[in-house]
Amino acid sequence: MGVGDEQKIEDVVIVGAGVAGLATALALKRVGVRAIVLERSHELRTTGAHLSLFPNAWTALRALGIDHKLTSIYQPFKKGYVTDLEKGSKQALSFTRSIGERINNATGARSVHRKTLLETLANELPIDAIRFSIKIKSIETHTIEGSALVPVLHLDDGSTIIAKVLIGCDGINSIVATWLGLSKPIHSGRYAVRGLSVVPQGHGLNNEAHQFISNQRRAGAVHLTDTEVAWFITYPSTASEDEEMKSSGDPKWIQQKVMEYISDFPPMLSEFVQQSDLKTLSLAPLKFRKPWDLVFNNICKGNVTVAGDAFHPMTPDLAQGGCSALEDAVVLGRHIGNSFLKHNKIVATEVSEALKLYVKERKWRAIGLIVGAYFSGRVQQGGSGWLNFVRNVLFYRFIFRRLIEVAEYDCGKLPSAASFKQLDDNHSKVE
Repeated sequence: MGVGDEQKIEDVVIVGAGVAGLATALALKRVGVRAIVLERSHELRTTGAHLSLFPNAWTALRALGIDHKLTSIYQPFKKGYVTDLEKGSKQALSFTRSIGERINNATGARSVHRKTLLETLANELPIDAIRFSIKIKSIETHTIEGSALVPVLHLDDGSTIIAKVLIGCDGINSIVATWLGLSKPIHSGRYAVRGLSVVPQGHGLNNEAHQFISNQRRAGAVHLTDTEVAWFITYPSTASEDEEMKSSGDPKWIQQKVMEYISDFPPMLSEFVQQSDLKTLSLAPLKFRKPWDLVFNNICKGNVTVAGDAFHPMTPDLAQGGCSALEDAVVLGRHIGNSFLKHNKIVATEVSEALKLYVKERKWRAIGLIVGAYFSGRVQQGGSGWLNFVRNVLFYRFIFRRLIEVAEYDCGKLPSAASFKQLDDNHSKVE
């Protein structure tokens, strides 16, 4: 394929306007790099009505400069509880290693509306940064600037886009991840239903998170606002139910199935499900990428890489999907930003090294999150006698505290022109 002189070459193209895509575009904007975001939907996607954001996410949002816009709306969790309905026992959970002073500050764990987070990110971007209703047919590579091999995107309308950098943030069915050679995520054997409930008279959760476990089912509810609750249920899948789930997208049907699943759970949950905003209901199999796929396959190839669910899809059992996507964005922004500030432009022949540094920093973190989330979900689901023993005696008392430390991760800050100049001056003095 020839690249005509009249064709515009974009510095950075991001595929997908979800949390990872918009956050990455914002991180790049903060370091002076213009990125365009291609989204196949006709508007921002709001599947998954809410996200729980832990301290590591707030650290990333602070680096992006928007944390205050959300912490002013949403209050942190004060407490968390897990109730075993079969045993009648109740255990308190800590969301940080030092719950007292940190739970009330700006890094406290909160649940936020996914739509609000996406709109907050999007509102920080140039008005023409996001292009909707764009579908990619194929990806190939072409040589520019003498020796740089860059991606060329062929769109379904017959047009092409050439990118010096391509970042796939297009979710678990990522076309960019497939192009890199990453395998499809696999089914964990569990389903999840999520929804939001509007309770005008107040829900009484008092900034608390509640989970209930019974017979391989796990359900919970968290405070979102004074009149809104986010709830979920996870349960093992069966062959017959798998087919039944695939054949029905009716939210009323989903609501009815959930009511059946939680008929022996506390009435509070049933009330929340009954008061659900049906537009927010989502039902999906819980999938994850095999950890060894990230060990042995390409996470970047030349000037192409992935972030968020396109990189490390995981089950939601550590509530780290959205959090880790925000981490990815900051780390990508830092390494691409360092390359940009060094050359005062995106140099196609140099930026591949920045992507390699990104992968080096993120790969083992991502693998650990995938493994930790799967282990957490499998143990909490219970089933056999030894799994129930591990869950009831060991997990919530000891192991969960270690797993939750992943939420204390600090992804670092974004570079600025001033800080980079100082670093460059110091380097020159040493030489």
